[in-house]
Amino acid sequence: MHISSASLLRLTVAAAIAATTATRADACTSLVAAKGATADGSVMVTYAADSHNLYGELYRQPAADHPKGAVRKIIDWDANHYRGDIPEVPHTYATIGNMNEHGLVIAESTWGGRPELEGSGLIDYGSLIYITLQRAKTAREALKVMTDLVKEYGYASEGESFSIADPDEVWIMDLIGKGKADKGAVWVARRVPDGYISGHANHPRIHKFPLNDKSGQTIYSPDVIKFARKQGYFSGKDEDFDFSKVYAVTDFGALRGCDARVWSYFNRFAQEDMTPYLAWIDRAEGEPMPLWVKPKTKLTADSLKSMMRDHFEGTPYDMTQDVGAGPFRVPYRWRPMEFEVDSVKYVHERAIATQQTGWSFVAQLRKDLPKYLRGLLWFGTDDANTCVYLPVFSGVTKVPPQLGHGDTNTFDRNSNFWMNNLVANQAYNRYCQMIPDIRRVQKSLEDSIAVDVSKAIAELPAFDDEDAAALTDDLLAIWAQKATDQYRDLATFLFVKYMDGNIKKQNPDGSFLRTADGIPAYPEFGGYPDHRYFENIARTTGDRLKVHPIKIEN
Repeated sequence: MHISSASLLRLTVAAAIAATTATRADACTSLVAAKGATADGSVMVTYAADSHNLYGELYRQPAADHPKGAVRKIIDWDANHYRGDIPEVPHTYATIGNMNEHGLVIAESTWGGRPELEGSGLIDYGSLIYITLQRAKTAREALKVMTDLVKEYGYASEGESFSIADPDEVWIMDLIGKGKADKGAVWVARRVPDGYISGHANHPRIHKFPLNDKSGQTIYSPDVIKFARKQGYFSGKDEDFDFSKVYAVTDFGALRGCDARVWSYFNRFAQEDMTPYLAWIDRAEGEPMPLWVKPKTKLTADSLKSMMRDHFEGTPYDMTQDVGAGPFRVPYRWRPMEFEVDSVKYVHERAIATQQTGWSFVAQLRKDLPKYLRGLLWFGTDDANTCVYLPVFSGVTKVPPQLGHGDTNTFDRNSNFWMNNLVANQAYNRYCQMIPDIRRVQKSLEDSIAVDVSKAIAELPAFDDEDAAALTDDLLAIWAQKATDQYRDLATFLFVKYMDGNIKKQNPDGSFLRTADGIPAYPEFGGYPDHRYFENIARTTGDRLKVHPIKIEN
Protein backbone atom coordinates (compact mmCIF):
# COMPACT_ATOMS: atom_id res chain seq x y z
CA MET A 1 0.00 0.00 0.00
CA HIS A 2 2.92 2.39 0.65
CA ILE A 3 5.35 3.08 -2.16
CA SER A 4 8.94 3.83 -1.17
CA SER A 5 10.38 7.16 -2.26
CA ALA A 6 13.49 9.14 -1.43
CA SER A 7 11.55 12.36 -1.58
CA LEU A 8 9.71 13.59 1.49
CA LEU A 9 6.67 14.84 -0.36
CA ARG A 10 4.73 13.44 -3.31
CA LEU A 11 1.67 15.30 -4.39
CA THR A 12 0.63 13.95 -7.79
CA VAL A 13 -2.88 12.67 -7.61
CA ALA A 14 -2.00 9.36 -9.27
CA ALA A 15 0.61 8.59 -6.65
CA ALA A 16 -1.73 9.77 -3.95
CA ILE A 17 -4.45 7.36 -4.93
CA ALA A 18 -2.07 4.45 -5.33
CA ALA A 19 -0.51 4.99 -1.93
CA THR A 20 -3.33 6.51 0.08
CA THR A 21 -3.47 5.36 3.65
CA ALA A 22 -7.14 6.29 3.73
CA THR A 23 -8.00 3.02 1.99
CA ARG A 24 -6.39 0.83 4.64
CA ALA A 25 -8.59 -1.78 6.30
CA ASP A 26 -7.14 -0.85 9.69
CA ALA A 27 -7.58 2.91 9.30
CA CYS A 28 -8.51 4.33 12.72
CA THR A 29 -8.90 7.68 14.48
CA SER A 30 -7.87 8.79 17.98
CA LEU A 31 -8.62 12.21 19.49
CA VAL A 32 -7.38 13.39 22.88
CA ALA A 33 -8.06 16.14 25.40
CA ALA A 34 -5.52 16.66 28.16
CA LYS A 35 -6.31 17.59 31.74
CA GLY A 36 -7.27 21.27 31.82
CA ALA A 37 -8.96 21.07 28.43
CA THR A 38 -12.04 19.29 29.85
CA ALA A 39 -14.94 20.57 31.92
CA ASP A 40 -14.52 18.04 34.74
CA GLY A 41 -10.71 17.97 34.81
CA SER A 42 -10.55 14.49 33.29
CA VAL A 43 -8.19 13.23 30.60
CA MET A 44 -10.11 12.04 27.54
CA VAL A 45 -9.14 9.76 24.66
CA THR A 46 -11.25 8.50 21.79
CA TYR A 47 -10.71 5.59 19.45
CA ALA A 48 -12.54 4.21 16.43
CA ALA A 49 -11.40 0.70 15.48
CA ASP A 50 -12.19 0.85 11.77
CA SER A 51 -11.99 -2.36 9.81
CA HIS A 52 -14.32 -3.99 7.31
CA ASN A 53 -14.00 -7.31 9.15
CA LEU A 54 -13.83 -6.30 12.83
CA TYR A 55 -16.67 -7.36 15.12
CA GLY A 56 -17.89 -5.02 17.85
CA GLU A 57 -16.81 -6.88 20.97
CA LEU A 58 -15.83 -5.69 24.46
CA TYR A 59 -12.63 -7.56 25.35
CA ARG A 60 -11.83 -8.45 28.97
CA GLN A 61 -8.94 -10.13 30.77
CA PRO A 62 -9.09 -10.65 34.56
CA ALA A 63 -6.14 -9.88 36.79
CA ALA A 64 -3.94 -12.93 37.36
CA ASP A 65 -0.86 -14.21 39.16
CA HIS A 66 1.54 -16.33 37.10
CA PRO A 67 4.05 -18.95 38.26
CA LYS A 68 7.75 -18.67 37.53
CA GLY A 69 8.49 -19.82 34.00
CA ALA A 70 5.02 -18.98 32.65
CA VAL A 71 4.87 -17.68 29.08
CA ARG A 72 2.57 -15.31 27.24
CA LYS A 73 1.41 -16.46 23.82
CA ILE A 74 1.55 -13.73 21.18
CA ILE A 75 -1.53 -13.98 18.94
CA ASP A 76 -1.56 -11.46 16.09
CA TRP A 77 -4.49 -9.13 16.75
CA ASP A 78 -5.37 -8.59 13.10
CA ALA A 79 -4.74 -12.06 11.65
CA ASN A 80 -5.41 -14.18 14.78
CA HIS A 81 -2.40 -16.40 14.13
CA TYR A 82 0.16 -17.51 16.71
CA ARG A 83 3.42 -15.56 16.52
CA GLY A 84 5.42 -17.02 19.42
CA ASP A 85 5.91 -16.73 23.20
CA ILE A 86 7.45 -14.28 25.65
CA PRO A 87 8.01 -14.71 29.40
CA GLU A 88 5.01 -13.71 31.48
CA VAL A 89 5.32 -11.28 34.41
CA PRO A 90 4.38 -12.43 37.95
CA HIS A 91 1.15 -10.40 38.01
CA THR A 92 -1.03 -8.96 35.24
CA TYR A 93 -3.72 -6.32 35.71
CA ALA A 94 -7.37 -6.65 34.75
CA THR A 95 -8.36 -5.07 31.44
CA ILE A 96 -11.71 -4.12 29.95
CA GLY A 97 -11.64 -2.99 26.34
CA ASN A 98 -8.60 -0.75 25.84
CA MET A 99 -8.51 0.23 29.52
CA ASN A 100 -7.10 -1.45 32.61
CA GLU A 101 -8.14 -1.47 36.24
CA HIS A 102 -5.89 1.52 37.01
CA GLY A 103 -7.49 3.77 34.41
CA LEU A 104 -4.71 3.41 31.82
CA VAL A 105 -6.00 3.67 28.24
CA ILE A 106 -4.19 3.02 24.94
CA ALA A 107 -5.52 3.74 21.44
CA GLU A 108 -3.84 3.61 18.02
CA SER A 109 -3.93 4.44 14.34
CA THR A 110 -1.86 2.72 11.66
CA TRP A 111 0.06 4.77 9.09
CA GLY A 112 2.21 2.22 7.31
CA GLY A 113 5.22 4.38 6.48
CA ARG A 114 8.21 3.23 4.46
CA PRO A 115 7.40 -0.35 3.39
CA GLU A 116 10.97 -1.59 3.85
CA LEU A 117 10.66 -0.75 7.57
CA GLU A 118 7.71 -3.02 8.25
CA GLY A 119 8.77 -4.99 11.29
CA SER A 120 9.79 -8.63 11.25
CA GLY A 121 9.85 -9.14 15.02
CA LEU A 122 7.48 -10.85 17.41
CA ILE A 123 5.20 -8.14 18.82
CA ASP A 124 2.40 -6.81 16.58
CA TYR A 125 0.75 -3.50 17.41
CA GLY A 126 -2.41 -5.03 18.90
CA SER A 127 -0.47 -7.38 21.16
CA LEU A 128 1.70 -4.43 22.18
CA ILE A 129 -1.39 -2.57 23.39
CA TYR A 130 -3.00 -5.40 25.35
CA ILE A 131 0.22 -6.74 26.88
CA THR A 132 1.05 -3.22 28.06
CA LEU A 133 -2.38 -2.72 29.60
CA GLN A 134 -1.76 -5.86 31.65
CA ARG A 135 1.68 -4.68 32.83
CA ALA A 136 1.57 -0.89 33.36
CA LYS A 137 -0.31 1.38 35.77
CA THR A 138 0.49 4.79 34.28
CA ALA A 139 1.11 6.34 30.87
CA ARG A 140 4.83 6.75 31.57
CA GLU A 141 5.10 3.14 32.69
CA ALA A 142 3.27 2.13 29.51
CA LEU A 143 5.75 4.01 27.34
CA LYS A 144 8.61 2.11 28.94
CA VAL A 145 6.86 -1.26 28.70
CA MET A 146 6.01 -0.72 25.04
CA THR A 147 9.44 0.46 23.95
CA ASP A 148 11.19 -2.25 26.01
CA LEU A 149 9.01 -4.95 24.45
CA VAL A 150 9.80 -3.97 20.87
CA LYS A 151 13.46 -3.53 21.71
CA GLU A 152 13.69 -6.99 23.28
CA TYR A 153 11.44 -9.00 20.96
CA GLY A 154 11.21 -6.91 17.81
CA TYR A 155 8.25 -5.11 16.26
CA ALA A 156 6.09 -6.95 13.74
CA SER A 157 3.80 -4.24 12.34
CA GLU A 158 3.94 -1.10 10.22
CA GLY A 159 4.18 2.49 11.38
CA GLU A 160 1.81 3.24 14.23
CA SER A 161 0.64 6.16 16.34
CA PHE A 162 -0.50 5.57 19.91
CA SER A 163 -2.52 7.62 22.39
CA ILE A 164 -1.43 6.61 25.89
CA ALA A 165 -3.33 8.13 28.80
CA ASP A 166 -3.93 7.91 32.53
CA PRO A 167 -5.93 10.25 34.81
CA ASP A 168 -2.94 12.63 35.02
CA GLU A 169 -1.52 12.89 31.51
CA VAL A 170 -1.79 11.82 27.88
CA TRP A 171 1.00 11.11 25.39
CA ILE A 172 1.19 10.71 21.62
CA MET A 173 3.82 8.24 20.39
CA ASP A 174 4.80 7.63 16.75
CA LEU A 175 6.68 4.37 16.20
CA ILE A 176 7.95 2.34 13.25
CA GLY A 177 10.05 -0.82 12.94
CA LYS A 178 13.52 -1.08 11.45
CA GLY A 179 12.77 -3.69 8.84
CA LYS A 180 14.23 -7.16 8.52
CA ALA A 181 17.85 -6.11 9.08
CA ASP A 182 17.45 -4.47 12.49
CA LYS A 183 15.39 -5.64 15.46
CA GLY A 184 13.34 -3.11 17.36
CA ALA A 185 11.85 0.24 16.39
CA VAL A 186 12.48 3.96 16.24
CA TRP A 187 10.03 6.22 17.97
CA VAL A 188 9.27 9.58 19.54
CA ALA A 189 6.69 10.37 22.24
CA ARG A 190 5.38 13.73 23.40
CA ARG A 191 3.16 14.61 26.34
CA VAL A 192 0.16 16.73 25.35
CA PRO A 193 0.34 19.82 27.58
CA ASP A 194 -2.41 20.38 30.12
CA GLY A 195 -5.15 22.51 28.61
CA TYR A 196 -4.62 21.30 25.02
CA ILE A 197 -6.21 18.87 22.57
CA SER A 198 -4.52 16.64 19.99
CA GLY A 199 -5.17 13.64 17.78
CA HIS A 200 -3.94 11.33 15.03
CA ALA A 201 -5.65 9.52 12.17
CA ASN A 202 -3.40 7.17 10.19
CA HIS A 203 -0.56 9.62 9.68
CA PRO A 204 2.25 10.40 12.17
CA ARG A 205 1.63 13.79 13.76
CA ILE A 206 5.00 14.42 15.40
CA HIS A 207 7.15 16.57 13.13
CA LYS A 208 10.09 18.46 14.67
CA PHE A 209 10.56 17.97 18.42
CA PRO A 210 12.89 19.19 21.20
CA LEU A 211 16.09 17.14 21.29
CA ASN A 212 17.12 18.14 24.82
CA ASP A 213 13.88 18.37 26.76
CA LYS A 214 14.97 18.63 30.39
CA SER A 215 11.34 18.64 31.55
CA GLY A 216 10.78 15.07 30.37
CA GLN A 217 7.80 15.98 28.18
CA THR A 218 9.47 14.62 25.03
CA ILE A 219 11.30 11.30 24.86
CA TYR A 220 12.59 9.33 21.88
CA SER A 221 14.67 6.31 20.92
CA PRO A 222 18.40 7.13 21.05
CA ASP A 223 18.90 6.19 17.39
CA VAL A 224 15.81 7.86 15.89
CA ILE A 225 17.95 10.30 13.87
CA LYS A 226 21.03 8.08 13.51
CA PHE A 227 18.98 5.26 11.96
CA ALA A 228 17.40 7.68 9.47
CA ARG A 229 20.87 8.82 8.41
CA LYS A 230 22.03 5.22 8.09
CA GLN A 231 19.09 4.44 5.80
CA GLY A 232 19.67 7.53 3.69
CA TYR A 233 16.36 9.11 4.68
CA PHE A 234 17.86 12.24 6.27
CA SER A 235 21.07 14.25 5.88
CA GLY A 236 20.32 17.61 7.48
CA LYS A 237 21.03 19.08 10.89
CA ASP A 238 19.66 17.24 13.90
CA GLU A 239 17.50 20.21 14.88
CA ASP A 240 15.78 20.06 11.47
CA PHE A 241 14.82 16.40 11.83
CA ASP A 242 11.09 15.83 11.17
CA PHE A 243 9.90 12.37 12.24
CA SER A 244 6.70 12.42 10.19
CA LYS A 245 8.31 13.55 6.94
CA VAL A 246 11.28 11.21 7.30
CA TYR A 247 9.59 7.95 8.27
CA ALA A 248 6.13 8.28 6.69
CA VAL A 249 4.82 8.75 3.16
CA THR A 250 3.39 12.27 3.03
CA ASP A 251 1.08 12.26 0.04
CA PHE A 252 -2.41 13.40 -0.90
CA GLY A 253 -3.99 10.42 0.84
CA ALA A 254 -2.06 10.97 4.05
CA LEU A 255 -3.09 14.61 4.26
CA ARG A 256 -6.60 14.73 2.82
CA GLY A 257 -7.61 11.26 3.98
CA CYS A 258 -5.90 11.33 7.38
CA ASP A 259 -4.73 14.68 8.75
CA ALA A 260 -8.02 16.19 7.55
CA ARG A 261 -9.85 14.24 10.27
CA VAL A 262 -7.70 15.83 12.97
CA TRP A 263 -8.13 19.21 11.25
CA SER A 264 -11.90 18.82 11.57
CA TYR A 265 -11.54 18.23 15.32
CA PHE A 266 -9.30 21.26 15.71
CA ASN A 267 -11.55 23.34 13.46
CA ARG A 268 -14.55 22.72 15.71
CA PHE A 269 -12.88 23.41 19.06
CA ALA A 270 -9.60 25.35 18.62
CA GLN A 271 -9.16 28.94 19.75
CA GLU A 272 -7.10 29.72 16.67
CA ASP A 273 -8.50 29.89 13.17
CA MET A 274 -7.70 26.58 11.48
CA THR A 275 -8.58 27.79 7.99
CA PRO A 276 -4.95 28.59 7.07
CA TYR A 277 -4.05 24.92 7.56
CA LEU A 278 -6.31 23.91 4.68
CA ALA A 279 -3.31 24.72 2.48
CA TRP A 280 -1.40 21.96 4.28
CA ILE A 281 -4.31 19.51 4.09
CA ASP A 282 -4.98 20.13 0.40
CA ARG A 283 -1.55 20.88 -1.05
CA ALA A 284 1.11 20.36 1.67
CA GLU A 285 1.83 24.07 1.55
CA GLY A 286 2.94 26.12 4.55
CA GLU A 287 3.59 24.76 8.01
CA PRO A 288 2.25 21.35 9.00
CA MET A 289 -0.77 21.36 11.25
CA PRO A 290 0.31 21.69 14.92
CA LEU A 291 0.46 18.60 17.11
CA TRP A 292 -1.82 20.23 19.66
CA VAL A 293 -4.01 23.33 19.97
CA LYS A 294 -5.79 25.10 22.82
CA PRO A 295 -9.58 24.72 22.75
CA LYS A 296 -11.86 27.75 22.94
CA THR A 297 -14.11 25.98 25.45
CA LYS A 298 -13.79 23.12 27.92
CA LEU A 299 -14.70 19.80 26.36
CA THR A 300 -17.09 17.20 27.76
CA ALA A 301 -17.64 13.54 26.98
CA ASP A 302 -20.58 14.65 24.84
CA SER A 303 -18.25 16.97 22.90
CA LEU A 304 -16.06 14.03 21.96
CA LYS A 305 -18.97 11.69 21.25
CA SER A 306 -20.26 14.31 18.84
CA MET A 307 -16.81 14.61 17.24
CA MET A 308 -16.66 10.86 16.71
CA ARG A 309 -19.86 11.27 14.67
CA ASP A 310 -18.29 13.85 12.37
CA HIS A 311 -18.58 13.79 8.56
CA PHE A 312 -16.93 17.19 8.02
CA GLU A 313 -20.33 18.88 8.38
CA GLY A 314 -20.05 22.66 7.91
CA THR A 315 -16.54 22.49 6.40
CA PRO A 316 -15.27 22.55 2.81
CA TYR A 317 -15.18 18.74 2.94
CA ASP A 318 -18.81 18.30 4.06
CA MET A 319 -19.82 14.85 2.83
CA THR A 320 -23.53 15.67 2.85
CA GLN A 321 -23.16 18.43 0.27
CA ASP A 322 -21.46 17.05 -2.84
CA VAL A 323 -23.32 15.06 -5.47
CA GLY A 324 -21.81 11.84 -4.10
CA ALA A 325 -24.20 12.15 -1.16
CA GLY A 326 -27.08 11.36 -3.50
CA PRO A 327 -30.60 12.69 -3.09
CA PHE A 328 -30.73 11.70 0.60
CA ARG A 329 -27.53 13.58 1.61
CA VAL A 330 -25.78 10.40 2.74
CA PRO A 331 -22.38 11.19 4.36
CA TYR A 332 -20.93 7.78 3.47
CA ARG A 333 -19.02 6.48 0.47
CA TRP A 334 -18.57 2.81 -0.35
CA ARG A 335 -15.11 1.38 -0.91
CA PRO A 336 -12.87 1.45 -2.83
CA MET A 337 -12.11 5.07 -2.00
CA GLU A 338 -10.60 5.94 -5.36
CA PHE A 339 -12.23 6.11 -8.76
CA GLU A 340 -11.34 7.26 -12.28
CA VAL A 341 -13.22 9.43 -14.77
CA ASP A 342 -11.80 10.22 -18.23
CA SER A 343 -8.35 8.95 -17.15
CA VAL A 344 -8.32 11.33 -14.15
CA LYS A 345 -8.20 9.79 -10.68
CA TYR A 346 -10.31 11.03 -7.79
CA VAL A 347 -10.88 10.02 -4.18
CA HIS A 348 -13.82 10.09 -1.78
CA GLU A 349 -13.55 11.98 1.51
CA ARG A 350 -12.68 9.93 4.59
CA ALA A 351 -14.38 11.25 7.75
CA ILE A 352 -14.04 10.19 11.40
CA ALA A 353 -17.42 8.45 11.38
CA THR A 354 -17.42 5.60 8.90
CA GLN A 355 -19.53 2.57 8.17
CA GLN A 356 -16.79 -0.03 8.73
CA THR A 357 -16.15 0.75 12.41
CA GLY A 358 -16.14 -2.37 14.57
CA TRP A 359 -16.28 -0.47 17.84
CA SER A 360 -15.32 2.91 19.25
CA PHE A 361 -15.01 4.59 22.62
CA VAL A 362 -14.66 7.87 24.42
CA ALA A 363 -12.49 7.30 27.51
CA GLN A 364 -12.93 9.61 30.49
CA LEU A 365 -10.20 9.28 33.13
CA ARG A 366 -10.61 11.04 36.50
CA LYS A 367 -8.02 11.12 39.27
CA ASP A 368 -10.48 12.24 41.96
CA LEU A 369 -12.59 9.07 41.88
CA PRO A 370 -12.11 5.63 43.48
CA LYS A 371 -10.19 3.07 41.46
CA TYR A 372 -13.27 1.22 40.19
CA LEU A 373 -14.70 4.50 38.81
CA ARG A 374 -11.43 6.15 37.78
CA GLY A 375 -11.74 5.09 34.17
CA LEU A 376 -14.94 5.22 32.15
CA LEU A 377 -15.18 3.91 28.61
CA TRP A 378 -18.20 5.18 26.77
CA PHE A 379 -18.22 2.13 24.50
CA GLY A 380 -20.14 1.78 21.25
CA THR A 381 -20.30 -0.87 18.54
CA ASP A 382 -20.51 -0.36 14.78
CA ASP A 383 -20.71 3.13 13.26
CA ALA A 384 -19.96 5.79 15.90
CA ASN A 385 -22.50 8.09 14.24
CA THR A 386 -25.48 5.88 15.00
CA CYS A 387 -24.33 3.77 17.98
CA VAL A 388 -25.29 4.29 21.61
CA TYR A 389 -22.29 4.79 23.91
CA LEU A 390 -22.57 2.44 26.89
CA PRO A 391 -20.98 2.97 30.36
CA VAL A 392 -17.97 0.72 31.04
CA PHE A 393 -16.22 1.66 34.30
CA SER A 394 -12.76 0.39 35.12
CA GLY A 395 -14.31 -1.74 37.88
CA VAL A 396 -16.39 -3.81 35.45
CA THR A 397 -15.68 -7.54 35.77
CA LYS A 398 -18.34 -9.04 33.47
CA VAL A 399 -19.04 -8.49 29.79
CA PRO A 400 -22.79 -8.54 29.02
CA PRO A 401 -23.80 -11.10 26.38
CA GLN A 402 -24.89 -8.29 24.05
CA LEU A 403 -21.23 -7.15 23.90
CA GLY A 404 -19.67 -10.61 23.87
CA HIS A 405 -17.83 -12.55 21.19
CA GLY A 406 -19.17 -12.87 17.67
CA ASP A 407 -18.16 -12.39 14.06
CA THR A 408 -19.23 -10.46 10.99
CA ASN A 409 -20.56 -13.57 9.23
CA THR A 410 -23.00 -14.67 11.92
CA PHE A 411 -26.13 -12.56 12.48
CA ASP A 412 -27.36 -12.41 16.09
CA ARG A 413 -30.55 -10.58 17.12
CA ASN A 414 -29.25 -10.32 20.70
CA SER A 415 -25.98 -8.69 19.67
CA ASN A 416 -25.54 -4.94 20.17
CA PHE A 417 -23.22 -4.84 17.15
CA TRP A 418 -25.75 -6.49 14.86
CA MET A 419 -28.72 -4.39 16.03
CA ASN A 420 -26.69 -1.20 15.53
CA ASN A 421 -25.83 -2.43 12.03
CA LEU A 422 -29.47 -3.18 11.32
CA VAL A 423 -30.36 0.44 12.11
CA ALA A 424 -27.34 2.07 10.44
CA ASN A 425 -27.56 0.14 7.21
CA GLN A 426 -31.14 1.28 6.68
CA ALA A 427 -30.08 4.88 7.21
CA TYR A 428 -27.33 4.58 4.61
CA ASN A 429 -30.08 4.38 1.97
CA ARG A 430 -32.31 7.30 3.06
CA TYR A 431 -30.11 9.16 5.51
CA CYS A 432 -31.65 12.63 5.79
CA GLN A 433 -35.12 11.15 6.24
CA MET A 434 -34.18 8.46 8.78
CA ILE A 435 -31.50 10.12 10.88
CA PRO A 436 -33.96 12.27 12.92
CA ASP A 437 -35.74 9.09 14.05
CA ILE A 438 -32.41 7.49 14.96
CA ARG A 439 -31.22 10.60 16.82
CA ARG A 440 -34.43 10.63 18.87
CA VAL A 441 -33.85 7.11 20.21
CA GLN A 442 -30.07 7.50 20.47
CA LYS A 443 -30.34 10.75 22.44
CA SER A 444 -33.01 9.39 24.76
CA LEU A 445 -30.83 6.39 25.62
CA GLU A 446 -27.61 8.36 26.03
CA ASP A 447 -29.28 11.04 28.14
CA SER A 448 -30.73 8.38 30.45
CA ILE A 449 -27.37 6.60 30.67
CA ALA A 450 -25.66 9.89 31.57
CA VAL A 451 -28.10 10.39 34.46
CA ASP A 452 -27.35 6.89 35.81
CA VAL A 453 -23.60 7.44 35.43
CA SER A 454 -23.82 10.70 37.40
CA LYS A 455 -25.74 8.88 40.14
CA ALA A 456 -23.15 6.10 40.20
CA ILE A 457 -20.28 8.56 40.57
CA ALA A 458 -22.12 10.33 43.37
CA GLU A 459 -23.38 7.29 45.27
CA LEU A 460 -21.04 4.33 44.71
CA PRO A 461 -18.16 5.66 46.84
CA ALA A 462 -20.41 5.00 49.87
CA PHE A 463 -20.26 1.26 49.14
CA ASP A 464 -17.29 -0.98 49.82
CA ASP A 465 -15.07 -1.61 46.81
CA GLU A 466 -16.38 -5.10 46.03
CA ASP A 467 -20.05 -4.10 46.11
CA ALA A 468 -19.38 -0.91 44.14
CA ALA A 469 -17.55 -2.82 41.42
CA ALA A 470 -20.46 -5.29 41.20
CA LEU A 471 -22.85 -2.37 40.75
CA THR A 472 -20.81 -1.12 37.79
CA ASP A 473 -21.34 -4.57 36.26
CA ASP A 474 -25.07 -4.17 36.79
CA LEU A 475 -25.11 -0.68 35.29
CA LEU A 476 -23.43 -1.88 32.11
CA ALA A 477 -25.59 -5.00 31.86
CA ILE A 478 -28.84 -3.03 32.21
CA TRP A 479 -27.95 -0.50 29.53
CA ALA A 480 -26.41 -3.02 27.13
CA GLN A 481 -29.71 -4.88 27.16
CA LYS A 482 -31.88 -1.74 26.94
CA ALA A 483 -29.88 -0.25 24.08
CA THR A 484 -29.84 -3.51 22.14
CA ASP A 485 -33.57 -4.10 22.66
CA GLN A 486 -34.53 -0.54 21.73
CA TYR A 487 -32.39 -0.60 18.59
CA ARG A 488 -33.99 -3.88 17.57
CA ASP A 489 -37.35 -2.11 17.92
CA LEU A 490 -35.97 0.94 16.11
CA ALA A 491 -34.82 -1.19 13.17
CA THR A 492 -38.33 -2.62 12.85
CA PHE A 493 -39.88 0.83 13.16
CA LEU A 494 -37.66 2.25 10.39
CA PHE A 495 -38.53 -0.64 8.11
CA VAL A 496 -42.26 -0.14 8.59
CA LYS A 497 -42.22 3.66 8.43
CA TYR A 498 -40.11 3.93 5.27
CA MET A 499 -41.32 0.80 3.47
CA ASP A 500 -41.41 0.98 -0.33
CA GLY A 501 -40.06 4.52 -0.50
CA ASN A 502 -43.04 5.94 1.36
CA ILE A 503 -43.24 7.59 4.79
CA LYS A 504 -46.00 6.38 7.10
CA LYS A 505 -47.96 9.07 8.94
CA GLN A 506 -47.74 9.09 12.75
CA ASN A 507 -49.79 10.16 15.73
CA PRO A 508 -48.32 12.61 18.29
CA ASP A 509 -47.31 9.65 20.48
CA GLY A 510 -45.30 8.14 17.61
CA SER A 511 -47.70 5.34 16.73
CA PHE A 512 -48.70 4.91 13.11
CA LEU A 513 -51.84 6.73 12.06
CA ARG A 514 -54.99 4.89 11.08
CA THR A 515 -58.16 6.18 9.48
CA ALA A 516 -61.46 6.50 11.33
CA ASP A 517 -62.29 3.11 9.85
CA GLY A 518 -59.19 1.50 11.32
CA ILE A 519 -57.04 0.98 8.25
CA PRO A 520 -53.51 2.40 7.85
CA ALA A 521 -53.58 6.04 6.75
CA TYR A 522 -52.38 6.68 3.24
CA PRO A 523 -48.62 7.37 3.41
CA GLU A 524 -46.71 10.45 2.34
CA PHE A 525 -44.41 10.32 -0.66
CA GLY A 526 -41.01 11.31 0.68
CA GLY A 527 -39.51 11.50 -2.77
CA TYR A 528 -35.99 12.86 -3.26
CA PRO A 529 -35.21 15.81 -0.96
CA ASP A 530 -32.18 17.07 -2.92
CA HIS A 531 -33.12 18.87 -6.14
CA ARG A 532 -29.66 18.14 -7.60
CA TYR A 533 -30.89 14.58 -8.10
CA PHE A 534 -33.47 15.80 -10.61
CA GLU A 535 -31.00 18.16 -12.24
CA ASN A 536 -28.60 15.25 -12.86
CA ILE A 537 -31.38 13.15 -14.35
CA ALA A 538 -32.39 15.97 -16.67
CA ARG A 539 -28.79 16.55 -17.75
CA THR A 540 -27.95 12.90 -18.38
CA THR A 541 -31.17 11.71 -20.05
CA GLY A 542 -31.70 14.57 -22.48
CA ASP A 543 -35.25 14.56 -23.86
CA ARG A 544 -36.00 10.94 -22.98
CA LEU A 545 -37.89 11.80 -19.78
CA LYS A 546 -38.94 15.29 -20.79
CA VAL A 547 -42.68 15.95 -20.67
CA HIS A 548 -43.82 16.99 -24.16
CA PRO A 549 -47.15 18.67 -24.91
CA ILE A 550 -49.35 16.36 -26.94
CA LYS A 551 -52.21 17.54 -29.09
CA ILE A 552 -54.57 15.00 -30.60
CA GLU A 553 -56.55 16.05 -33.64
CA ASN A 554 -60.17 14.79 -33.80
